[in-house]
Amino acid sequence: MIFWDTSALAPLLIPEPHSDAALDLAEGDLEMVVWWGTPVEARSALARWARLRAVPLQSLEEAEFLLSALQEQWIEVVPTDAVRDGAEIMLRRYDLRAADALQLSAAVRWCEGQTRGIRFATFDERLGGAAYREGFTVVPA
Repeated sequence: MIFWDTSALAPLLIPEPHSDAALDLAEGDLEMVVWWGTPVEARSALARWARLRAVPLQSLEEAEFLLSALQEQWIEVVPTDAVRDGAEIMLRRYDLRAADALQLSAAVRWCEGQTRGIRFATFDERLGGAAYREGFTVVPA
């Protein structure tokens, strides 16, 4: 199991430079774990690509279909007071945006604080650094 940040999930949806690395991770991950807000962040990325006309319409439709299929299968960490409180701590501890602090806090709550040996997928350097300092194995390496 791998906890997937949206920055690692997005390259599965639309081809980009990190897509090969994300696909390699996904092939070995039978159960993706994500934060409750991940579908919103992913659809935000799809909408941005659509507005910029950076991706053909057919690719966007395929990406939306794949996101919906993944959403039916993944494990989702739901919003709780503990996740929110943990995110507030992460904001004081690390240079993170609010959504990233929620992602990291959700990952910590999911593994009940036992982060050693737990993989955290991200292509975001700041979030990856914070996840590493929390004890996660950040992938791809």
